[in-house]
Amino acid sequence: MNAALGTGGVVLGVVSALAAIVTLTLGLTQQRAELLRMSKVYALMLLGAALLAFVAMERALITRDFSMKYVATNGSSRTPALYNFATLWGALEGSILLWTLVLTGFTVAVVRKFRTRLNDPLVGWAMLTMFVVCLFFFALMLGPANPFRTLANPPLDGPGPNPLLQNHPLMAFHPPMLYLGYVGFTVPFAFAVAALATGRLGEGWLLETRRWTLFAWTFLTVGIVLGAWWSHEVLGWGGYWAWDPVENASFLPWLTGTAYLHSVMVQERRGMLRVWNLSLLCATFALTILGTFLTRSGVLDSVHSFSESGIGPWILSFFGLIVLVTVGLIGWRGDRLRSPGRIDSPVSREGAFLFNNIAFAGFAFVVLLGTVFPLLSEALNGKRVTVGVPYFERMAMPIGIALLFLMAMAPALPWRKASAETLRTRLLWPAWLGTGVVVVSVALGARGFATLVAFGLAGFAAGAALRQLVLATRRQGWRGLVGRTNGGMIVHLGVLMIAVAFAASNSYQHERELTLCRTATATCPSHRSVAGHDISFVGTATSVTPARTEQSAKFRIDGGKVYEPGLQQFPNGSQAIGKPSVSNSMTESILLALQETRAGGGSVRVRVVVQPLIVWLWIGGGTMAVGSVLAAFPGRRRNPIEPVSAPVPAAGAPPDAPPPPDRSPEPVGVA
Repeated sequence: MNAALGTGGVVLGVVSALAAIVTLTLGLTQQRAELLRMSKVYALMLLGAALLAFVAMERALITRDFSMKYVATNGSSRTPALYNFATLWGALEGSILLWTLVLTGFTVAVVRKFRTRLNDPLVGWAMLTMFVVCLFFFALMLGPANPFRTLANPPLDGPGPNPLLQNHPLMAFHPPMLYLGYVGFTVPFAFAVAALATGRLGEGWLLETRRWTLFAWTFLTVGIVLGAWWSHEVLGWGGYWAWDPVENASFLPWLTGTAYLHSVMVQERRGMLRVWNLSLLCATFALTILGTFLTRSGVLDSVHSFSESGIGPWILSFFGLIVLVTVGLIGWRGDRLRSPGRIDSPVSREGAFLFNNIAFAGFAFVVLLGTVFPLLSEALNGKRVTVGVPYFERMAMPIGIALLFLMAMAPALPWRKASAETLRTRLLWPAWLGTGVVVVSVALGARGFATLVAFGLAGFAAGAALRQLVLATRRQGWRGLVGRTNGGMIVHLGVLMIAVAFAASNSYQHERELTLCRTATATCPSHRSVAGHDISFVGTATSVTPARTEQSAKFRIDGGKVYEPGLQQFPNGSQAIGKPSVSNSMTESILLALQETRAGGGSVRVRVVVQPLIVWLWIGGGTMAVGSVLAAFPGRRRNPIEPVSAPVPAAGAPPDAPPPPDRSPEPVGVA
């Protein structure tokens, strides 16, 4: 029954998407408004189809319906409820199902938002684009990624999900957040295609899609931070970002999406960078599809990737289609995309955004090259090479420092051109703050040129952001924090927290492996010191549940709280899985990862990793999320620009004339 319901939902999705595409194509070509308004019906049908398939799969997992291949391969009667529910997105076919559900949810949300404008050709083309994307993912589930295949001889029980996917609650939140970010970029991409198809290339559609882009970027940001947190607390290596191919696959659209959120402000205010912004939006969506290929095709080795499957050629073909169509549309509209304005001075807000975008684009290219180079090498000469962490760190460091400098300068720069007096007034206090941060860091024992430069620039940029926030709250009270300007400054503060924590934790990490005994001997002490912290071995414990057997060791840190890292053995696992224990404070993190127990628990081997400021990675991620929400809502000052449904140019101006330039004395900030 579950398989029949799920298959019925998938078939309904394919039929609905095809009908929607045909109907909207007729409506757009024949200019029939009643057909365009049918988008609402088809969007609801697609959401209903995805929900039916999703509920059928969850029902199969909850009722342990092992007649379904997906449940027999990934489910188990021993899996706890939370992880059993999350098993739906723990393997290839289920992850496509979740992706499709989120996509149809966004489709309905767009229809709801533009319900009074469905007869507008711009909205019609956007909906047509989204229906095409929906058709592709439903077709995947009807073909190579069918989650509802059945078995003629079902087993009595299944192995359960991968052990690494059932030992931390973040499994239930990290992947859905990433999918909300990935799929959310479909909306601005659809409107970019619509603007190119209709020739309505002014700035109106940007305002209508800004919040969609910002929220997608926010979900992706939170998903990446949660993934780093998960990695830090589950894998036991003490790190949080390994430049793994699948990690890079999520980072790439984040980089291009961040670049777009900055450069789009130049187009809104000066009518410039139209080709660049359209290219960034299309590239961001294309990179989400490329990331799906890297994650789900099995072409790259990764602890995060799914097993090898036949889905790769489908996704790669869809990626190629996206690139071909978007490049063709941009080339077709090239003459109309010429900017009516130009950058008057490199020392201006526009100049800073241009350099910012060059840095982000360079960063994305470096990450993309390092990620796909093994595939290129294998395709060209038959040999697969490995691009390791040193490449990414060596290339990322100068770009990161340049971005920190731009974060400090951009908020202080006015539009068009900056005078020396203006820069001196706006940058004096932030520069002193940055200098003070370096002096304090050296006094506390910090060393290393690159690290101190990062600390100083972070203090400089924090001073620029705080100056803007102080001025806003003085004028408007706490309401001054709402709006793109100051919400963007709060996002900047979150980024700076992460940058400082990243630099400190990588530069000043202490790691040791200790062998400790419960009863001290001449060769095996009961406690040792690591980075000034006393680690004492207290004893061992064993717990047995239907899902796992865990052997843990108890350690007391600095004579205080006891922490219990363990080794977990799952029924479907061939080796024990570590369960680290982490002591967090505002200044440092101490991670204990049990390696081995000996002599009946009388002695143990444990890895101890001490890293400063780790907790500020998670605080910074939360700060970025808060700032993004504040930036999504309008402040008191807004620049009127062309609405999406009724473009009305100023008297005597061409249809795509840019909005009037900003003449406010204070900077507008960075989204």
